[in-house]
Amino acid sequence: MKIAAIGGGVIGGGWIARFVLSGHDVTVFDPHPEAERIVGEVLANATRAWQGLFQAPLPRSGRVVWASSIAEAVADADYIQESVPERLDLKHRIIAEIEAAAPASAIIGSSTSGFKPSELREAARHPDRIVVAHPFNPVYLLPVVEVVGGGAAAQRASEVLTSVGMKPVRIAREIDAHIGDRLLEAIWREALWLVNDGIATTEEIDDIIRFGFGLRWAQMGLFETYRIAGGEAGMRHFLGQFGPALKWPWTKLMDVPDLDDALIDRIAGQSDAQSGAHSIRELERIRDDNLVGIFQALKANDWGVGQTVRAQEDAFYAREVAAPSGYPLELHQTRVAGGWVDYNGHMTEFRYLQVMGDATDAFLIHIGLDAAYRAQGRSAYTVETHIRHLAEVKAGERLTVRTRLLGHDQKRFRLHHAILRDDGTEAATGEHMLLHVDTDAGRAVPMPSLLLAALDRIAAQDSTPHPEHAGQGVRAIRQSEAIA
Repeated sequence: MKIAAIGGGVIGGGWIARFVLSGHDVTVFDPHPEAERIVGEVLANATRAWQGLFQAPLPRSGRVVWASSIAEAVADADYIQESVPERLDLKHRIIAEIEAAAPASAIIGSSTSGFKPSELREAARHPDRIVVAHPFNPVYLLPVVEVVGGGAAAQRASEVLTSVGMKPVRIAREIDAHIGDRLLEAIWREALWLVNDGIATTEEIDDIIRFGFGLRWAQMGLFETYRIAGGEAGMRHFLGQFGPALKWPWTKLMDVPDLDDALIDRIAGQSDAQSGAHSIRELERIRDDNLVGIFQALKANDWGVGQTVRAQEDAFYAREVAAPSGYPLELHQTRVAGGWVDYNGHMTEFRYLQVMGDATDAFLIHIGLDAAYRAQGRSAYTVETHIRHLAEVKAGERLTVRTRLLGHDQKRFRLHHAILRDDGTEAATGEHMLLHVDTDAGRAVPMPSLLLAALDRIAAQDSTPHPEHAGQGVRAIRQSEAIA
């Protein structure tokens, strides 16, 4: 699939990074003299964030190819993301240039935060293939994208965006500013009044959001949060209890303060005092690290954005992946979290098993034993494990697991994991025997041909002798002690 991006600013750069990190080449046009530097810095931050977010090794990154014109950028493109400034006349001109050179089948997604598809389609040659694909910053992390504009183009755009880890929300009826920005606008207007009237500073308002309801919204949203607020009686009770307050003159949502020089100076000065100690790139990295932590917590609970992250990570596991030499498989990577270390400052023993267990899960997904397969009442259970602890690792170290298939038959397979440090040395190795089971009956059963074929394919890649310690385990130690 060929991707083109027109515009490489904050939003455009985020789109480029998401597509590139998902393995796609992206041809970019942006006349800004600093465009290559800006996109490069966004891509560097995005790469750092993805390395912290996913436990699966990332796909081979695509390339950013710079074009000298819109026509060059969109030639032969399958999907085109337009992210130019919010001026309708400019978007009309850009879309006209795109349509003059792009294939008639190419989908054009606009990042517009305010304009409706009907406005974008005015005078277009192929209006039905133009849709709104409005994301939220940072695009390379936040997965939601508002897709506005019906028909086959919206469906195809949603499929493309889903394939790079986005969560498209199809909006049935077009409306100015779509959904997300209308909600944000309500909070923004009220916040401006609070600063204008001297009731709160920018920092105080941000603290109330980030230490309060913002944390709830990060994982439940508005209506589900208020459902809980209604107690056991639920949403109906909440509406009956708090609904009358909506008629009280609390807000100024129908008006906006005059953004004169005095208010602009006040807001800018308070913002500098609040955040001026950090550069914009530093703030982006802090934001990204916090989001990654929230995402991982939600992934552990299989909730909200965590489900989107897990689906994308499972897709990484399922693809054909091998070590640089071709084998063993490198399916799992992780970084030693601060909470994983013991009183000696080293990763504690049971975390080695956790890393290997996660690598086993990655292997299962890789051969097709994924969530959909398990839903049919079949799974694989680990029945024996041996671990050799070889080296100490500290908080912050990045670990890569190399996995070998030591053997298999119709009901069993045996894996060998080697946990490698960044310098290639082994921190630990482990062997794991797994049985294919009928989870309802609670007994081992033969694997279907799909799994056996995947295991046969992997076994055929192994042309080297098994490690000398493989198959020995604790028994070998006991034998050596008896001899001594």
